[in-house]
Amino acid sequence: MAIDSLCDRPMSDPFDLSAAVATSSAQPQALAPEPAYLAVLNAEQRVAVEAIDGPVLVLAGAGTGKTRVLTTRLAHILHQRKAFPSEVLAVTFTNKAAREMVDRVTQLIGRPAEGLWLGTFHAMAARILRRHAELVGLKSDFTILDSDDQTRLLKQLLRASDIDEKRWPARNLSIIIQRWKDRGLAPEKAATTDGAEFANGRAHELYRQYQERLRAVNAADFGDLLMHNLTIFTVKSDVLAEYEQRFKYILVDEYQDTNVAQYLWLRLLARARHNICCVGDDDQSIYGWRGAEVGNILRFEKDFPGAKVIRLERNYRSTGHILGAASGLIAHNAGRLGKTLWTEGVDGEPVAVTSCWDGDEEARIVGEEIENLQRRGESLDQMAVLVRAGFQTRAFEERFVSIDLPYRVIGGLRFYERQEIRDAIAYLRVLANPDDDLAFERIVNTPRRGLGDATLQLVHRLARASDCSLHAAADMLIETDELKPKPRGALASLLKNFAAWRVLAEEAPHWDVLDTLLTESGYIEMWKKDKTPQAPGRLENLDELTGALEEFESLGEFLEHVSLVMDREEGQGEEMVSFMTLHGAKGLEFDNVFLPGWEEGLFPHQLALDESGAKGLEEERRLAYVGLTRARKRAYILSAANRHVHNQWISALPSRFIDELPTDHSEARNGDDFRGAQPTSSSSPRNRTRTSVQNFDIAVWQKEPEEGSLTVGKRIFHQKFGYGRILAVEGSKLSISFDKAGDKKVIDRFVQLA
Repeated sequence: MAIDSLCDRPMSDPFDLSAAVATSSAQPQALAPEPAYLAVLNAEQRVAVEAIDGPVLVLAGAGTGKTRVLTTRLAHILHQRKAFPSEVLAVTFTNKAAREMVDRVTQLIGRPAEGLWLGTFHAMAARILRRHAELVGLKSDFTILDSDDQTRLLKQLLRASDIDEKRWPARNLSIIIQRWKDRGLAPEKAATTDGAEFANGRAHELYRQYQERLRAVNAADFGDLLMHNLTIFTVKSDVLAEYEQRFKYILVDEYQDTNVAQYLWLRLLARARHNICCVGDDDQSIYGWRGAEVGNILRFEKDFPGAKVIRLERNYRSTGHILGAASGLIAHNAGRLGKTLWTEGVDGEPVAVTSCWDGDEEARIVGEEIENLQRRGESLDQMAVLVRAGFQTRAFEERFVSIDLPYRVIGGLRFYERQEIRDAIAYLRVLANPDDDLAFERIVNTPRRGLGDATLQLVHRLARASDCSLHAAADMLIETDELKPKPRGALASLLKNFAAWRVLAEEAPHWDVLDTLLTESGYIEMWKKDKTPQAPGRLENLDELTGALEEFESLGEFLEHVSLVMDREEGQGEEMVSFMTLHGAKGLEFDNVFLPGWEEGLFPHQLALDESGAKGLEEERRLAYVGLTRARKRAYILSAANRHVHNQWISALPSRFIDELPTDHSEARNGDDFRGAQPTSSSSPRNRTRTSVQNFDIAVWQKEPEEGSLTVGKRIFHQKFGYGRILAVEGSKLSISFDKAGDKKVIDRFVQLA
């Protein structure tokens, strides 16, 4: 029977639970006292807990007590003896969430909740699959492959099929296969047109071979766990019926993040009794890029006619102004079921909206405000900077290091610790010092140049024997016949490039040298060909690094600065500001949240708009909503009129999301407001932001100044450094003594006569 036909069956009547709650004693019993756990719930939470029978959708807004409702509902089912623990299925997205739920339920009912089917989707699907593995050609002791094992197996298939793995990487194929599995599509169901960009359309055939190979070695990957369950339920109706009868109640956490395979799996298991309770928030569905379908939660009432929808809107986290701003913003989304967060707490401070000249000023303002809050007794642990893209943290990290403000990067690496940044810096280190063996070893075969272990071992042996650097040893080797022609040619080409780049470094700015180096080495092209979700972010980080070099007088000064930054260690027990992406911040909360980079193209991100259109825009807006609702006391939104991207200044417009903030709950500020001055009148952020951008007079630096107008001794004004006097003119570069910023070198397009 097809999955679609199973899902389209008419629903049966609700299962009669009278026998399950009947007791063996015929003696009348006194009414039991109301459980204490019900008394701590608000009215809406209590309805969600006590509405046990039938389909229930709990729309739980941010900070409304979702976890409490889910765990209390599970405890209530057990306490009321509606089902034994083994007759309840509860699925979460993380093992941590599952463990916390077990602990809470145990506390609520006063005894161990043993026997529950409680865990992640993958864990529960694996448990079922082990019992019925033979139905899909596996044995019960099958191995579950991790991502490394999966990639290794795919590499074997690519070699056997005579496909160039350098051109068509195995990890790219694994992403395509995972997309099929996330939709519950086995090879015979997957469309041959999908994955057409891989290996000239051979992805579908490779998928079939991969599945055959998995069966041959008695293995499954994570995507198989649910997909094999769906196959079993489709072809063996008696097995499906067994689990339909077993699970009297199904509870689902974070339903808005489910993909198609998870959705189908839940629908099939809930079909007979339809005692399913899904808890989620359509306004916090932000993982579409990894397969999550917000449509799953939006069509719940259609999937389960007669479903009860309960909205949790009372927020226990944020102030009234923060909730008002977030609710007003998300109301612009069409694809939502609708709810409005509110609180009985104080209104607090309006959301602060600030327009900055550039990213450096943005970082300075945030740093100063954090210091102000710290002086007022606020904890650094309760402050977070949430960015849309990882490259944004660079300016903040630089600023925080310079003012000795401790920080941590959560869910990722500090900017200069990231793989692509370490690689690029290694190239620069070899450029500056050919005898830097650690740097040379890191990049000699990155990107791949066909230099295998045998070649590198030979270089190492010669270096040790000659007491010289690896670079010098390689230079000697390419003049001999010790190496085969191909690796000798590759090594010679690399050394020749470094020689050319060193000549270029004597003539061109060091940031231009890095741009040339990364392009001619093939490093940029390597990441452009990479189809993993992380690749675009890596390219953005490299652009940011190129721009960062312009702030330093020389390459040596930059490399010394990086060494000092990397040497900074986190103190044990020290309070720190948290840096993280908006995606990584979901589920967390802080007293003070800073949201920089609210500009068109960055947030909403242009890639999301280009790839998904209106759907992508709505997910970006949900991401903005998530960012705002992380804040308890204060939220700060910042945008920059200019961004330095890939060695050029980009004029940026404030994000449309700023225009969508309700003026009653937001307040426009300027940089001086963060130094202790009173905020200006609460005029519309919409108007203030646009006026601020216009006041920068961007046209001044977009056209060349009149010839002869900027001469030595002339008084000028620079938007970033203020007033100053020209000391020297070298083409388009000016040496200026600024009244407050000291001596600086700037481009003539960035100044105007005072």
